[in-house]
Amino acid sequence: MDVGYRGNVLVRRTDWGAIWAGVFCFMAIWSVFGALGLAIFATNASANAAAPIAGQGWGIGIWSIVLTIIAMYVAGRETGRLAGVDSRHDGLIHGLVMFGLSVVGALVLVSIGGSALSGGTGVNGGVHSSYILTVASGIGWAGFISLFLGWLAAMFGASSGVAHKATPANVREMNEIRPAA
Repeated sequence: MDVGYRGNVLVRRTDWGAIWAGVFCFMAIWSVFGALGLAIFATNASANAAAPIAGQGWGIGIWSIVLTIIAMYVAGRETGRLAGVDSRHDGLIHGLVMFGLSVVGALVLVSIGGSALSGGTGVNGGVHSSYILTVASGIGWAGFISLFLGWLAAMFGASSGVAHKATPANVREMNEIRPAA
């Protein structure tokens, strides 16, 4: 973190390189293991053709919650470590910014991906069914829990990833002695 003085005011700067590294770390972990979860639950759904999606919502919801917590913690830890800050508070702030940028990035990628998959036409807003509302409410709660716990994991990871300046046990603090005469 760059620290400088402007007049008598201490000015600190955010290490954006560390934050972007955390964002890419999160996206990599989340996309790879998200694809694994999707493959597992899609295979299970097609194997049970009589009830293709019964219980799958809970499984993928729990998977997304656990995956987001782990990915945000690892990404936050790396953000805190790479930021080179001294205090846990500065690490916490870096983790918070990394979380916000990751969420915005994920939303942009999902919206672009959804638009590409629908052929650019989007979803018909006039279609309302109880099934779609049930699925959306399930995703909403899993999404909220996932984001909330991911937010906490990112901040905790970044604050625990802060490099502490440890003093070795055999090094003592030296007092400067004024020369005689």
